[in-house]
Amino acid sequence: MFVSKEMTEINRGSLLRAASYLFRERGIDGVGVAEIAKEAGLTHGALYKHFPSKEALAAEAFYHPVAPKDAEKDGAAEDREISFEQYLDAMFSIEHRDNLGNGCPMTASASEIARQGPAVAASFARAFKEKVISLEASIKEKMPASEKRRLAVSALAAQIGAMAVARAVAKVDASLSKEVLRTVRKSVKSARAIKGNKAKRSQPARLTR
Repeated sequence: MFVSKEMTEINRGSLLRAASYLFRERGIDGVGVAEIAKEAGLTHGALYKHFPSKEALAAEAFYHPVAPKDAEKDGAAEDREISFEQYLDAMFSIEHRDNLGNGCPMTASASEIARQGPAVAASFARAFKEKVISLEASIKEKMPASEKRRLAVSALAAQIGAMAVARAVAKVDASLSKEVLRTVRKSVKSARAIKGNKAKRSQPARLTR
């Protein structure tokens, strides 16, 4: 049966959205391709017309939530610049903790990536690098680029670890779960303040007449 190019792209997008959601919600190894095809409203065979293997699908589905959107949405995003403080609020929020299926794929799947193939690992690395760049750009304090880089990498790695712990204990110790997120967020904010103050002190004094 002939399938138009437009419908092919729609079907492919449906598979990516379904796979992305299910992988985050239940884990990459916890979902089969038949379930993904069913979630997307397609057949098992149709899935393999778009992706040669589950690894290929997982690699693309992992990056799908963080991939640049269309030009119109990109333009709207540029108009509302996100501050580092706003990033931290979202990264360490209870809402993020409780929203596995629609949250950050790195926090949902980080513990699995080392056991996956190189294609999935490459998608994780790509997403991590791009998020670090966004975090760096949101830091407006005057400090060396290397310090911004270290702060951004530390913040993102801290979020991934803190979110894993917070989710692991949430069902049995809700107060500990919240404490983990709150404490790590505060530590990242403190590190930012220290780096910002050091940068200010290192600036040469201005001569006055």
